[in-house]
Parts: sequence; C-alpha cells; structure tokens
Amino acid sequence: MSNTGHKFDSTILREYDIRGIVGATLHAADAGAIGRAFGTLVRRNGGKKVALGYDGRLSSPELAKACVEGLNAAGIDVIEIGLAATPMLYFAVWHLEADGGIQITGSHNPPDFNGFKMMMGKKSFFGADILKLGAIAAAGDFESGAGSVEKRSVLADYAARLLKDVTPGRKLKVAWDTGNGAVGVSIRAVVDKLPGTHFILNEKVDGTFPAHHPDPTVPENLKELQAKVKKESCDLGIAFDGDGDRIGAIDGKGRILWGDQLMILWARDVLKSRPGATIIGDVKASQALFDEIQRAGGTPLMWKTGHSLIKTKMAELKAPLAGEMSGHVFFADTFYGFDDALYCGLRLLNIVAAGDESLAEMRDKLPQLVNTPELRFDCPEERKFKIVEEVKARLKQAGAKVNDIDGVRVSTADGWWLLRASNTQAVLVARCESANEAGLERLKTDLKAALAASGVSLPDEASGHH
Repeated sequence: MSNTGHKFDSTILREYDIRGIVGATLHAADAGAIGRAFGTLVRRNGGKKVALGYDGRLSSPELAKACVEGLNAAGIDVIEIGLAATPMLYFAVWHLEADGGIQITGSHNPPDFNGFKMMMGKKSFFGADILKLGAIAAAGDFESGAGSVEKRSVLADYAARLLKDVTPGRKLKVAWDTGNGAVGVSIRAVVDKLPGTHFILNEKVDGTFPAHHPDPTVPENLKELQAKVKKESCDLGIAFDGDGDRIGAIDGKGRILWGDQLMILWARDVLKSRPGATIIGDVKASQALFDEIQRAGGTPLMWKTGHSLIKTKMAELKAPLAGEMSGHVFFADTFYGFDDALYCGLRLLNIVAAGDESLAEMRDKLPQLVNTPELRFDCPEERKFKIVEEVKARLKQAGAKVNDIDGVRVSTADGWWLLRASNTQAVLVARCESANEAGLERLKTDLKAALAASGVSLPDEASGHH
C-alpha cells in the first residue's frame, strides 16, 4: 500500500462510528484506509494486536478483507473472529487482551449500509478519535509494516462467559427474535443451555433482512415476536438489532417495555448488591427511571444520548449500570461495561425467574406516565445545533428549569419536554412526558411555541403512547 492520502466521503465519519452506503459513500478502498489509519493509531499507542469481526451484511466480508489488509500494512497483527455480533467482538478484545478492535457493521441501518465500530484498548473510539483517523488518512501519515493474520473462534468462550451470570430460578418460556442479524451466530450456544423452553425466530443470519427491519425500538418490527409469544403463551419475548448491541422486550401480554422501563427493573436488581451506586440514564429517558433509581437507594445521573458517550461516562464514574432509550444497555457490576443485548436479555430472565411475578405484573406496577414517542423531524445540518441554542437562550432568559447536558430538557409542573439535535442525522429530536393526557397536551404546546420562535414547526404525529 502506498502512503498517498485518502479522503473519505464527508458524510461517513460520524460521532459514534463510521457509516455509509456501500458503493455510494463507502467502498473497499475506504475500509483499507480505515484499517491502515486505525492501525497507525494503535501502533503509536504502543499496541500491535487488533481483533476484527463483521456482521451478516452482504458487503461485510469484502470490507473486512480490505480492512485487514490496511491493518497489516500498518504493521498490525490481526485476530479475525469472523461473523459475529458487535458485543462478541468487544468480548474478544477483552478476552484476547487485544490493543484494539474493529467491528464491521451497519447496525440496524437498511441492507445497503455498512460501517465500523471501534475500540482503542478497552475504550470506545469515537468523536475526536474518528476525526483524527480521518486526518491521518487524508495526510497519508501512515505507519508501515507487515502484520500477520490469525483466525480465532471465541464463540465457546463468549457463550460460557454470558452463561456464568445466569442465576437459577423458575423455568420460563421465552421467544427470541434475532431478526436475521448477527446474534444468530451466538444465540443457540447460549439459549440451548438455559432452563425452560425457548423459541428462536429468524435465526439464520441474512444481510437482506427478509423477515423485518432489525431495529427493536420500532413497534412494527416486534409484531412477529408478539404473535409467537401469544401463540406459545410465553412469559416474555426478547428482540435484537442487526448487530446485537441493542435490546427490545415484550411481556407475556405482548406489550412493549421501552428501554427506560427495562432500566428500572435492572437498576433495582443491581442496587441490591451495589447500594448507593450511580446509575446512568440518557436525556430521553422517563423521569420515572431517575425517580425509581433514587427510590431503590441509588444515585441517578442523567447523561448525553449516544452509546460511546454513555460508556465513557460510566467508566469514568465506575457506575455499575447505564442505559439509553434506544436499547443500548451496559452492565459493569459483574460484566465488562459494554452494550451486549444478549447478556442484557439473560439479566432480564434472571429477574423474572427469581420471583413469582410475571414481567407483565412488574410492568403494571411501574409508574404509569404518558409520553410521546421520540419525535424526529428533518432539519438542515447547519441549522440543527443553532436552533437548540436559540431555544435554550430564550428559556434561560424566561427563567425556565432547564437541564442542558444534551440539548434542552425542560421541567414544568406538568412533566418535561426535550429538544436535542441528533449527532448522526440532519434531524431534531423531541419528546414530552406527563402524568396525564392534559399535561402532555400543555407540554406539546410549550414545545411547539419554543420551536415556532425559531421558525420550526413540530410534525403532527406527536401523539401519546405507553
């Protein structure tokens, strides 16, 4: 490989990862340059060994091959773990004591997308790191060498590690939907060793996602799982996104439990062994989560949305649990602190199996609030952060109660509303939550007025749910 510079399409270097449309904004040559630039950073960090895995997308093997060549050209020894969910690659970095890791994945994006999630040492590689990688590639400022390639299967060790934290309890009936995503590789190795009865849907890894889109936060994508839970009278159902770092869950009545509701159950569980611990939720999460963490004897912390940002904050504070609305959840009480949806599923099973209450009964006992789903509306890239700043300035002048850790989260007697700019798309994100419908309507009116003053109108689909 020559040392000439490589320029990436400006849209692919994002806040938390690198992602683009294969053949349009992302090509094999980009994968090679990413490998070489990342390898260069690892070498300059004193490292030599990088673990690499890839998801089930049709373009993944080709991108993996080019990325490995780039890593090798920077003098990096690569351990290839093959087709795997993102958390299995994270596990490999810890387990094999690698100096970094790259997972080639398009996560839950449509089939024509792909990308790269990275770890430097045992930490998330994001934000400024990704910009630095782009700068090294642009300058052609690469290290040179001839690294080796070794293929290693970590599946047996990974499954054993997940199963180590399973606690005995009553036998459950569970449906699992891997959505033709990369969790299909590891699901059997784990689920077949669990007590109870288990049904696995869409287990075959297929990058065209024939059953449904692999995003468990979209209700439409959970219909097949709901039908299976109903047909087999399951205790619960668990779903995964395309690369296995986000979880979705439904109770025995087929009702969705959102990320912040699941977090309440996990927080109570973790706080039993870690009283007083800090537990982190993102700014989109229900006020109920923060209230319930406090009620269970924990210290709640509201932090910025974004899996890399939350993981970094969690490591800094040594928090045993953190999670966000999107289903990225991190356990660091007995686990590594990365987002592994299969592991989260096992921790949910532990809770349900330990008591005599069903998940549906637990859900019914949670604080019942009304809120809007996440409202996302298009906003030009160059305007999105400015609009949030304008809204914030006006609110502060008016003496409103504002948390501005990530956008603005405004608390009123009725509840709260949030406005933030997405880090990954040209959109603004909003959400409102209240104790009742009338309060929710008032919050939506407040939000609309705040946006109108910056010349933005809220879309009509701002209706309540839960």
